[in-house]
Amino acid sequence: MKVWGRADSTNVKKVLWCADELGLDVEHQPLGGRYGGLDEPVYREMNPNGLIPCLQDGDLVLWESNAIVRYLGAQYGAGRVYASDPKRRAGADKWMDWASTTLVGAYKDWFINRVRKTPETRDSAAMERGLRVLREQLAVADLALARQPYLSGDDFGMGDIPLGCLSYPWFELDDQRPDLPHLEAWYHRLAERPAYRHRVMIEIS
Repeated sequence: MKVWGRADSTNVKKVLWCADELGLDVEHQPLGGRYGGLDEPVYREMNPNGLIPCLQDGDLVLWESNAIVRYLGAQYGAGRVYASDPKRRAGADKWMDWASTTLVGAYKDWFINRVRKTPETRDSAAMERGLRVLREQLAVADLALARQPYLSGDDFGMGDIPLGCLSYPWFELDDQRPDLPHLEAWYHRLAERPAYRHRVMIEIS
């Protein structure tokens, strides 16, 4: 099994974290960003979008991070990362898609300006707009986590992975955050997981 993509990419983190949770032996090939290679013909043949991550598992080639996480869970983690009960699985699916649609645009507005731009080149309006939406939307997750320990339900699962990858910078950077105690408790539970510490809690860049 092989995964292409730079380790500090949020979407690549999802895949590598999931693979570690399942104890899979994965060859990781850094690609994209400072590593380049996204426009190489051999990579474009696998992923014509020229984006990361990309997974090869035997004769299967798969892109789109959430799809890869779902595949790994179904193939290697059924009943664990990937719930066998359709209702529980749908609940996890919901949070995966929520993080990747409702939240990620605002997250990029905040993160790119906060981390990857200098004070002189930041779009302060976009950063503040992103912060405002993040604060509003993360309250939705906090409310859910007041009723259950994980977004996936009673146990950790794939529904926790997308937001878990976004949460590390959110909690570790020195911005003012709203008091969301259930979300913070959930984050600390993730931080106790060796796979999370190994794949997600790395240098923020």
